[in-house]
Amino acid sequence: MAERTYRQLVVPEEEEILEALGEWSDVTEDGARVLTWRDNGGGSLTFSYDVLARSVRVRWLSGEGHQVMDVYREGATRLTPTSTSAAKHLSVEFHTGKCRGTMEIQVTPHFSVQDRLLFA
Repeated sequence: MAERTYRQLVVPEEEEILEALGEWSDVTEDGARVLTWRDNGGGSLTFSYDVLARSVRVRWLSGEGHQVMDVYREGATRLTPTSTSAAKHLSVEFHTGKCRGTMEIQVTPHFSVQDRLLFA
């Protein structure tokens, strides 16, 4: 029988997220943190994460309110916000048994999401 190793979701302090991404998270009644960005065309990108459940969700709506993307994933191990003069990003690393991956989310100057989950 294979031994299971618990990996916690490592997240920066809220102040670090605010400084890097320019947004302060809201907290849902179940304890998840939620960040929302809006673009010039009325679209929105919502990122939520639950440290205890090690889960994240990215929801992207167009300016007309149409769902562009909705991804929910468990097994998150690290959340890293970064900011440069050109863009603001959020990187999420995953490790789920035999799979590892990274989700790269750009929130400025425009929305972009790249997701990779591969066998380790």
